[in-house]
Amino acid sequence: MHSTLDYLEKLIAFPTVSRDSNLALIGFVAEELRSLGIASTLVHNEDGKKANLWATIGPQDKPGIALSGHTDVVPVEGQNWSSDPFQLNARDGKYYGRGSADMKGFIACCLNLAHAAMKRRLNTPIHFAFSYDEEIGCIGVRRMLDMLKTMPVRPRLCIVGEPTMLQVVTAHKGKLGYRVTAHGLEAHSSLAPSGANAIYMACDLIAQIRSIQEDIAMKGPRDGDYDVAYTTLHVGKMAGGEVMNIVPNNATFDFEIRYLPEDDGTAIMARIEQAAEVVARNFQGVFPAAHFSFVELQSYPALNTPIDSEAVNFVRALTGGNSTGKITFGTEGGLFQQELGIPAVVCGPGSIAVAHKPDEYVSGEQLALCDAMLGRLLDRLSG
Repeated sequence: MHSTLDYLEKLIAFPTVSRDSNLALIGFVAEELRSLGIASTLVHNEDGKKANLWATIGPQDKPGIALSGHTDVVPVEGQNWSSDPFQLNARDGKYYGRGSADMKGFIACCLNLAHAAMKRRLNTPIHFAFSYDEEIGCIGVRRMLDMLKTMPVRPRLCIVGEPTMLQVVTAHKGKLGYRVTAHGLEAHSSLAPSGANAIYMACDLIAQIRSIQEDIAMKGPRDGDYDVAYTTLHVGKMAGGEVMNIVPNNATFDFEIRYLPEDDGTAIMARIEQAAEVVARNFQGVFPAAHFSFVELQSYPALNTPIDSEAVNFVRALTGGNSTGKITFGTEGGLFQQELGIPAVVCGPGSIAVAHKPDEYVSGEQLALCDAMLGRLLDRLSG
C-alpha cells in the first residue's frame, strides 16, 4: 500500500540536513519510481555524496510540467522539539517532522501522483525535479539545469512546491549574500592609535550599509504585495579580534541583500563596495594596506512571473483560486526562469511560518488539497 502519508513518513526518516548526504533519500525515490517503470537520471555534486533527481512520466518528446522540490532540510540542533524531528508524528490532524512543510510534503504528494499517472495515458509529460542544497543557496539545482540546457525538449512551465498554503505565488525577491573581511594592522592596545583596528573598520562599513538601507527604504522601488515592501540589507554574523590587549588586524561579517525583482542587486552591491573603499581610506594613513575583501556566499535571482501569463492561469485553474501572492523567501523558481526561460510559479502545501522551527508540521488538509491539485493536473495532461 502507498499513500502520500506513507511517503511522507519515509521521507521524514531520512535526515537530509544540507551538511549531510541526501543519497539515501534519492535512492529511495529512484527505486520507487523504477518499480513503477519510471526511469530517473541522477545528477551528482562534485564529490558524489549528493544528487539531484530528474524523471519524466509520459512522452519524452514533448515539453511538460516540471514539479520542483528540494530534498534537503535545515538543522534541528538547539531547537526544542516535542517529538523526534526525523520520525513523523501525528497529532490533531497535523503531521510533525523536520521538512514536513519545507518541503517533503510536496515530494510525498508527487510520489503518490506517480502511481496514478502510470495508470493514465498522458498527452503531456510530468517531470520531477528533486534537488539538493537548496537551503544553503539553491546550489544543487544549478547542475540539473545545466543538464536540461542540453536536452532537446525543455519543460513548458515549472511548479515549485514550496509551502504557500497552496496559494499561487508569482514572485519573490532575489538574494545576494557575502562575507566581508576587514584587513587592518595589529598593535599593542597601549599603543592603539598606531594600529588599524579591523573591528572599527568593519563597524564603520556596517554603518554605511545601514545608511544605504535607509536610503533604499526611503527612495528605492516599493511593492506593497510583499511583507516588507522594499529591498532589504541585513548583517547577520560578525567576528573579530583575539584578546582585548591586541588591536585586531582582522574582522569579518556576513550580510545579505534581498532585492525586489524591480531592483538591481548588483548595483546595490557596487554601492557597498564603493563605501568600503571610502572606509578603508580612513585607515590607510596609519596602515596603507588597509582594505576590505568580499567573498560571495549565496546568490539566486528574483522570480517575477506575470500574473496574466499562461503559466499563472494554468496553475490557478489547478488550485481553483483566483488570487495570487508574492513571498519574501527565495526559491529555485527564479533559476528555472533565468537559466532556461521556463516560467515558474510557487505553490505547495503547508506554511512557511512553521518552516525552520521546532515542531514543523503540515496539516492533513493541506496534503489532501495538494493531492487534489495534482490530480487535476493529471486530468489536464491526459485529457
